[in-house]
Amino acid sequence: MLESHRSSQPSTAILLGLDFGTGGAKICALSPSRGVVHQGYEEYPQYHDQPGHSEHDPWHYWDACRRLIRAAVDAVGGHVVAIAVSCALPSLVLVDSHGDPLGRAINLLDRRASSEVKEVAERLGGDRIQELTGNRIEDYPSLVSLMWVAHNEPDRFERTAKALTIDGFIALRLSGRPTLNRSGAAFFGVAYDIRAGRFDQTILDELGIPSGRLPELVDCDEQIGAVDGAVAAELGLAPGCLVAGGQVDCNAAWIGGGAVSPGDFQLNLGTCGVIGLIHDRPDFLRSTAGRQVVNIPYTTDVQRVYSAVAVTMTGGQVLRYLRDLTDRDELGRAARARGVDEYDVLTLAAADIRPGSDGLLALPYFMGERVPLWDDGARAAYVGLSLHHGRGHLVRAMLEGVAYALRWALDVLRDGQLPICSPLVLNEGGARSAVWRRILTDVLEVRTTVLVRGGGAALGDAILAGVSAGVFTGFGVARELCKTGEVLEPDPEAVSVYREGLEIFKQTYGALRGPSERLAAFVRSGSTAVPSETAPRCSLGQPTSIEREIHA
Repeated sequence: MLESHRSSQPSTAILLGLDFGTGGAKICALSPSRGVVHQGYEEYPQYHDQPGHSEHDPWHYWDACRRLIRAAVDAVGGHVVAIAVSCALPSLVLVDSHGDPLGRAINLLDRRASSEVKEVAERLGGDRIQELTGNRIEDYPSLVSLMWVAHNEPDRFERTAKALTIDGFIALRLSGRPTLNRSGAAFFGVAYDIRAGRFDQTILDELGIPSGRLPELVDCDEQIGAVDGAVAAELGLAPGCLVAGGQVDCNAAWIGGGAVSPGDFQLNLGTCGVIGLIHDRPDFLRSTAGRQVVNIPYTTDVQRVYSAVAVTMTGGQVLRYLRDLTDRDELGRAARARGVDEYDVLTLAAADIRPGSDGLLALPYFMGERVPLWDDGARAAYVGLSLHHGRGHLVRAMLEGVAYALRWALDVLRDGQLPICSPLVLNEGGARSAVWRRILTDVLEVRTTVLVRGGGAALGDAILAGVSAGVFTGFGVARELCKTGEVLEPDPEAVSVYREGLEIFKQTYGALRGPSERLAAFVRSGSTAVPSETAPRCSLGQPTSIEREIHA
């Protein structure tokens, strides 16, 4: 099947890709001769015990990993030659000297370290951080979460041998080697030099972060070792199965969707909504647009290629939230009756509602916002709710709200003048919903296509495993594994509605910013009255164009 990109390998060779998201883990088994031969998914719980906290039990990662690998091995019956792992970032898993987790893991939705973000910004300065890392401190990189642990849980910090990402934790359990791939290192932030590909010791010293607690840096396609013998035996893997360096989940998804060249342009709607544009222009990191987006070394060449990422904090997570508020028995019966999954039941309820949701608007900011607002205090809301609005309106308004947030972020990317290849490829998660795709096409005002074969982070990981092990000669194999469907054009009538809706969306965010801050302060204080004023927001310099727009 993939002859032009294969090296000499047995016909039974199997490559495994594992992706750990905020909601669950996925696996993909890839045969160089037959393509994708197995896929699996396992959900695990999230914990939000306190405002701003978002956690997992790390043992759930490992348990899911073991079950998924065993099921894949049983299903394909081939010889697994390599494994690669990705995860949603930023994340933080602290382990002791035996590699066992110390308490819960912190995932990308967590916003507890606001004091540490402010402290780092004041001590180092936002410009210095951005110049070194290519990214903003407001993204709550893993190192500020590590500082939070040091300040608030000193005993746990002292027992920490290594601070890892989720994929780094899985790779450690598999290979015994604590590592951090250079695409994931961008999300450690603060002290990570994105151009040199190393941590800056001077900044680590200034912040009191012991470098010995940080993992070893590796390239994405680097072989970090073989699966431990006892672990391999437990999982049904043959001795010598290699483990690759790994990658951040959005990179993995885009690799799985065939994005391997500058200009490739894709959208994922997993937990977050993420638009990625591949480029090879390091000067973009210093541009006005580059300073507003997330910048990640890209898997194909972490020294020379980047993904510029416009991301909204809450993407497909809104559907999980709405699903979990619904009677699951009722939802399950409806799904079985229609032959669809539970999420499709929700989106289909929105299909017959007109663009604009009959005057209902939703802000999707359940856990703050990244591009372009960088406002961890932003919160979700429905505005314009009336008795004539039903469940379908509530769902559609939230789908439109995510699309508005993505449009606001996409406009920043467009301002950066990077080459963009049309159409926008809708990759995985909610982006494959026909209803949501129509909304996105009209709100973003772009031609879109959807992957009908390929896509997904787990497939991108399997491809990475193949490149790392020498099964594939390069990442070009990704294009052969993917196929896109028809191209959808924006509908002029809907575009007109959504242009007006976008302006109202921005105005609504600005109007609710103050009340959201007061409510957050009220919750933090435990007071019986909402304070009339709250502490000023952390500022890293002059107001941005977005801030000026909001206050206008």
